Amino acid sequence: MAARNKIAIITGGSRGLGRSAALKLAADGVDSIITYRTREDRAAEVVEAVAAMGRRAVALPLDTARVDTFDAFAGQVRALLAEHWGRETLDFLVNNAGNGVFGPFSEVTVEDFDSLLNVHFRGVFFLTQRLLPVIADGGRIVNLSSGLARFVGGHHSAYAAMKGAVEVLTRNLAGELGPRRITANIVAPGPIGTDFQGGALRDDENLRAGLASVTALGRVGEPDEVGAVIAALLREDTGWINGQRIEVSGGTRL
Repeated sequence: MAARNKIAIITGGSRGLGRSAALKLAADGVDSIITYRTREDRAAEVVEAVAAMGRRAVALPLDTARVDTFDAFAGQVRALLAEHWGRETLDFLVNNAGNGVFGPFSEVTVEDFDSLLNVHFRGVFFLTQRLLPVIADGGRIVNLSSGLARFVGGHHSAYAAMKGAVEVLTRNLAGELGPRRITANIVAPGPIGTDFQGGALRDDENLRAGLASVTALGRVGEPDEVGAVIAALLREDTGWINGQRIEVSGGTRL
């Protein structure tokens, strides 16, 4: 019997690291359900790009800060799996969606804090919980963290704290889900030139030069360098990696 197609959910898959992950996975023969919050047009572009590679992708709207919508979202996922793949389960979950609210510790507001909490930790925690029954035994979870959970730079106390929480959660998932042979790992990007924060790391040459000066490889990273690592963690021959944090930073602030 022919092996079934692998299927991944990638949150925030319409742009940046999520888009790159979807395309890298497509190159490995993996289909995707990608989510977007507002830019349906950009999600459609990713779906088309995946199709051009001979794989299938479907886009669904999702605000990862809205825990109250997760049950309905899980129902949509089940319906899509049945409609497009004739399956009841998927193989991979990539919790990538994120937002950025930065400022000095003394100026972080409750609203700023809650915005980060709801997307980067509360959303990751409860979306994973809701989707767990849909993840096949032997599946894999990849959560996105940040180099800022290891090194200090700029005014990122709240953002970094949320990423630290996700890292602790991921190790616990790896332990709890072991009986189902589901692995859970962290990918922690360093400075990457995406449109995050208005594209500052992509477009601001002074900022890029400053970060390059504290990076062993002397430059800012690119989205595909992170997407490639996410895809590598989901390949058949990397299933013995579990409960680990893999930083993709070119050696920033070693």
